[in-house]
Amino acid sequence: MDWIQKLKKYNEKKEEGRGRLSESEIRTEETEQFSKIYNECKGPVKTTHQSYNSIPRFYYKLPAEDEVLLQKLREESRAVFLQRRSRELLDNDELQNLWFLLDKHHTPPLVGEDQMINYEDFLKVAEEAGPKCKPFFTATVFSKLLQIDPYGRISIMQFFNYVMRKVWLHQTRIGLSLYDVAGQGYLKESDLENYILELIPTLPQLDGLEKSFYSFYVCTAVRKFFFFLDPMRTGKIKIQDILACSFLDDLLELRDEDLPKDAQDSNWFSAPSALRVYGQYLNLDKDHNGMLSKEELSRYGTGTLTDVFLERVFQECLTYDGEMDYKTYLDFVLALENRKEPQALQYVFKLLDVQSRGYLNVFALNFFFRAIQEQMKVHGQEPVSFADVKDEIFDMVKPMDPLKITLQDLINSGQGETVTSILIDLNGFWTYENREVLVAEANSEEPQEQEV
Repeated sequence: MDWIQKLKKYNEKKEEGRGRLSESEIRTEETEQFSKIYNECKGPVKTTHQSYNSIPRFYYKLPAEDEVLLQKLREESRAVFLQRRSRELLDNDELQNLWFLLDKHHTPPLVGEDQMINYEDFLKVAEEAGPKCKPFFTATVFSKLLQIDPYGRISIMQFFNYVMRKVWLHQTRIGLSLYDVAGQGYLKESDLENYILELIPTLPQLDGLEKSFYSFYVCTAVRKFFFFLDPMRTGKIKIQDILACSFLDDLLELRDEDLPKDAQDSNWFSAPSALRVYGQYLNLDKDHNGMLSKEELSRYGTGTLTDVFLERVFQECLTYDGEMDYKTYLDFVLALENRKEPQALQYVFKLLDVQSRGYLNVFALNFFFRAIQEQMKVHGQEPVSFADVKDEIFDMVKPMDPLKITLQDLINSGQGETVTSILIDLNGFWTYENREVLVAEANSEEPQEQEV
């Protein structure tokens, strides 16, 4: 008799004697009987296969904060491991030797000034280059770099640049991993701050920075990484995400002593850029208390952001006694200066979603555009009809739902910067309304080609 049949039989007996027992007694008896019947019927315990005993340990619990020796041991073992990985990388002498071998075994004829190499000569270089170079000399790498060449060759320069880039990525990953205190493949804000602070002396373009400004520079640099790579505000970013984005390239570009001025101006991490952002913050801080009130922030940019939008900024963003600190201000600046990027649109969308519904409806659009209409009246302009603006916005975005605009709709449309400008900034709306005139004026200012 299986255990299900036994339970059925027990239930039949239980129904006969239900009137004699209380509910609590019945529940206790049911539990006891079930355990008894189940243990009788489940049979002998199956023996564990012998191979299970040889499974290697794959989980190691991180040491607690009070386990100082274990923490120290873990840090030292990670440092030794990273040092070993660093020694496995090609150094400058080995890279020079690799270039010499590639040049020696190049496969004629030349294509312009670019030397080429076929697969047979490629393998000859692999034999002479040494074990450290072996991972680069594979059929997969060769096929990736293979272009339209009648002799089936690849460019020596492209291959060497590929090797250089790989070595640089591994070196940078090891360098970042040294600051990964948790050893889990990500950096917290304090970890990245330490990395950038110790990087400053190696960047010639930052030689002119005063040491008193270092903390503000580090804060300015770190915020860009976290604003774009940690949009969910978890307080940590993966090292592989840092390597995959272009921000580290921009930062390390400051090693170039002859970096052009226009490149410095467009680089968020340059000294002129950091001083510009911090200088703007100081200029807005009229009472010199180190924080910005809503009234002080209203003078940001052209001073045409609407009061309704600024009110939402102070409702949703982290403030201290109703005032904004420099770190929160940096998020604000990064959002408004990069409104073509999804992370910036996410920041602004949260402010526009005044009902916290996850989408913008006609009410939300009207809520913000009324402030634009009020500003137009103040400046003596004839207010534009909201109905016309609403229709234009929906035509630009083309949302999946004709009555709702989601963040994804805004991103997919490629019109996020224009839509947000229309709703939060009088100057942005004026630029949109007069776009045809502005384009015509710009074209008329271009130098005309002389007729021959």
